[in-house]
Amino acid sequence: MISLPLLALLLSNLARQGLARRNLRYVSPYISHQQRGANGTTTANVTLSLSAPANKQTLDSNLVALSIEGDRWPDWAGVDRPNAFFLNCLSNLAHLSGSTPNIRVGANSEDKMQYNDSVPIIVTTTPNWTATTPYPEASYEQASSRYYELSRHMPAGTHMIWGTNLGFNNTDNAVAQALAIVATFSRGGAAHAAGVALDAIEIGNEADLYISNGLRPSNWTFDNWVSEWSLFAHSIIDAAGLKPNATPRLLTGSFSSSSHSTTTKFSPQRIIASSILSGTLGPYIDTVSQHQYSGSFCTGSGGLLASLMDKATIKGNVTVFSSDIAAVQAAGRDYIFGETNSYSCHGAPGVSDTAGAAIWTLDYALQAASTGIRKVFFHDGVGFKYNLIQPVTLYRDIETGQLFDTPLPPHVQPQYYAAVIAASLIGPSYGDKEIAEITIPNAEVSGYGAYENGVLKRAVFINHNAYLTSTTTPRGSVALGLGFESASRANPSKVEVRRLDIQYADDKSGLKFAGRSYETSTGLPNGRDTFILQKLNDPLVVQDTQAVLVTFL
Repeated sequence: MISLPLLALLLSNLARQGLARRNLRYVSPYISHQQRGANGTTTANVTLSLSAPANKQTLDSNLVALSIEGDRWPDWAGVDRPNAFFLNCLSNLAHLSGSTPNIRVGANSEDKMQYNDSVPIIVTTTPNWTATTPYPEASYEQASSRYYELSRHMPAGTHMIWGTNLGFNNTDNAVAQALAIVATFSRGGAAHAAGVALDAIEIGNEADLYISNGLRPSNWTFDNWVSEWSLFAHSIIDAAGLKPNATPRLLTGSFSSSSHSTTTKFSPQRIIASSILSGTLGPYIDTVSQHQYSGSFCTGSGGLLASLMDKATIKGNVTVFSSDIAAVQAAGRDYIFGETNSYSCHGAPGVSDTAGAAIWTLDYALQAASTGIRKVFFHDGVGFKYNLIQPVTLYRDIETGQLFDTPLPPHVQPQYYAAVIAASLIGPSYGDKEIAEITIPNAEVSGYGAYENGVLKRAVFINHNAYLTSTTTPRGSVALGLGFESASRANPSKVEVRRLDIQYADDKSGLKFAGRSYETSTGLPNGRDTFILQKLNDPLVVQDTQAVLVTFL
């Protein structure tokens, strides 16, 4: 039987797909200058597999998910009514992939949270802003059950992860939080009535940093974490009445880094070797979470945009976790990046908030999926530089902290386009979905194929070369020659080509995908779905700092 929330989502998708078909715009390939090639064009032949290859991995409809800094959760959800802009942004992605993005709430804030049911929703203590951190996180929070009940404002069908406080080392506080969380998602609760589901409760955030941030003494170890985490887990299970092999589960790990070792420091391998998965807690855990950032801006040192966009760097920052992923999968659990983004501590100015970061986000998410990472939770907070979405009006510049003459209304940032393209690659169908990286003999171009029920349906190709406002040479491009590994009448002969149009990698707005802009006051797209129809054996030209979605016909 189909649940009412799922039925509503299916009907909405069908309606919006019909609208999309009426707004399709065909563009002849022969009037496009970039299809004829331009100065600096190189070539590369690409062999495609019509059937899902041996290196395929599961492609989750919720691959691109959101991690929300908890201190400003009411701004994202809305208090008296849902935040319409944020919900529109989520609904766009649900329309394209068939599933509303997963949302995790907590992060640093979850280990600063005191449960207090006498406060209206949440009360925070927040440090002064600085040029490096124009929108600082709260240093202390008190929240009531009404804080968690705001989950009811998420779209029907949304699945959530909620964090609880391990940092205070106070089981009563964590249990009170967990009880409030479970209550709103249980029958009769506000979130449950809205069709919003609780997937897991996270216990603590980045416990491997507890010594450096003063939450634990210098002699605190991984074994101490196992003991404390297990005590909190058992306390929450008993108090909230959680059931084995049923949702909500408990999310474990959530470390800031990994030693990739079974014997030293913090790692998934050590979790597996401990009593957490092998003992009585095992049936309550189906996922191990890892946090990962490509660099740090915590002390104000910047990162180069071209380095962030680099194909080999992105691949290395994901595949360094290959042994962890394999160990978790061998233990019968899913592996996720439960919090991630470009540069930690809210991002680097002129890097994390640019169009080039959209190239990074797209390749990073698809590389993660093709490496065996089930979901990638991109971290966002109000005013953070690396956001996909700014959900409320901003009064300070996110890069300098200076007050705006005119406040900046809610808007999407360039990385949101990566989520749109990833959702488009996944598609709204409900068959078995898989992904595989495509081998491309070019150091600056990556590719990924999406398979439905074992057959290639779509692919994304990404040119990582940074075309900047400071670039003095003509814009380059790569002409890909597509072909299948074996001749067959079943091979597609035509493709629809949709492009992510970026003028410069260091632009902060002005992007379009398939002729549509998402930089609108409502968050809903403006423009018709525009594509090029061409023969499969015609060159597929991908400009520097561009991504292309191909649908096989």
